Amino acid sequence: MPNSKLVRVVIALVLSVVSGLAYGQEPPPVDGPVPPVEFGVLRQVSTGEFTEEFTTSFPSVVASGVPENDTVKLRVIMPTERTGPVPVVILLHFWGATDNMVEVEMAERLAVRGMASVLMPLPYHLSRTPRGMKSGELAVQPDPAKLRQTMAQAVLDVRRTVDWIATRNEFKPGAVAVAGTSLGSLVAELAYAVEPRFRAGAFMLGGADLAGVLWSSSRVVQQREALRRLGYTEDKLRQELVPVEPLTFLKKDDTRPTFVVRARQDTVIPPDTSQALIDHLGNVQVLVLETGHYGGFLVQRRLIDTVARFCEASFSNKSFTAPTKFYSPTVRLAMMADTARGLQVGVGLDVWRSNVNSDAFATVMLAPKGLSIYLGRRVNQGLSLGVVAMPRRAAPALVWSVVF
Repeated sequence: MPNSKLVRVVIALVLSVVSGLAYGQEPPPVDGPVPPVEFGVLRQVSTGEFTEEFTTSFPSVVASGVPENDTVKLRVIMPTERTGPVPVVILLHFWGATDNMVEVEMAERLAVRGMASVLMPLPYHLSRTPRGMKSGELAVQPDPAKLRQTMAQAVLDVRRTVDWIATRNEFKPGAVAVAGTSLGSLVAELAYAVEPRFRAGAFMLGGADLAGVLWSSSRVVQQREALRRLGYTEDKLRQELVPVEPLTFLKKDDTRPTFVVRARQDTVIPPDTSQALIDHLGNVQVLVLETGHYGGFLVQRRLIDTVARFCEASFSNKSFTAPTKFYSPTVRLAMMADTARGLQVGVGLDVWRSNVNSDAFATVMLAPKGLSIYLGRRVNQGLSLGVVAMPRRAAPALVWSVVF
């Protein structure tokens, strides 16, 4: 059998060439008109006590030349108990998603509150994954032209989804919102900025300044190094991404309600890019998690319910205030070296921090050689020096950690 990684690389190269030939030029502007199409039939696929699920599809606004990627298959989840048209939220997933478990859970919470959901796969993900590739493998490529193309395709497909919603009498006119997580948030922000039919937007673990994200994120190291080898700097990349940059289109005087969930210890979506998003929204509520990018799963149910309450309030023209007391544990995966026990890997739960940046912190550490308390001061990103306290003894320690 051939090496699977090598096979995927060859497929990626072929698809990259095909995609480049198919586009041939810049994609349509994200804020331009979306060509009308004839939408597919809406088919019911399941029914339950609280929700009914349907599916439909339509051709992507942008043709990438990859057949799987150029068909958009929607999952539509409706509340079973409904007496008329209902509000609807378009839900967008994170990068590399292999299922819609998070979005389905959110759709169920929305349904309980009388709202429908439309789950749209992002380009090169889920049902849009090219054969032989992993979900999302082609979504973030070290090529500004392809980044523009993929981002534009995603946003224009979201806008075509809004067009489809407008053709259906199951949905309440003028009651459409968008919500996204991580990469889905980046797409949702841009779609919200250019699509006036959105009543509200919820952006979870996202940020603005795409070049800033790509140049600082711990998630795209290989792509960043490839861009550097091609001669790109952060500023040059920023200029290249202007046509698909949320900051290009967001307006501070926009009064539509928005809700931003950010993680204080995020290394995937750097905090300054989350703050840039917040600074460019006119009517925004903010919830800060004391976690890293992935720590939201520790409070997923409460977080989803909060987003559902925001959407319900937005559709009802009621005020929404983000929770000020929202416990989210700061959990660390750590590699610790101390003079008493040597080197070991452990998991820590923070119990104290000196400031919002955790320049100094205390964490209860569970490692193979036992339970301990570590008190340290941060030296740089991830690295700290301090003291580890164990039963009847203490020792100097060096700790490298990453916050989930």
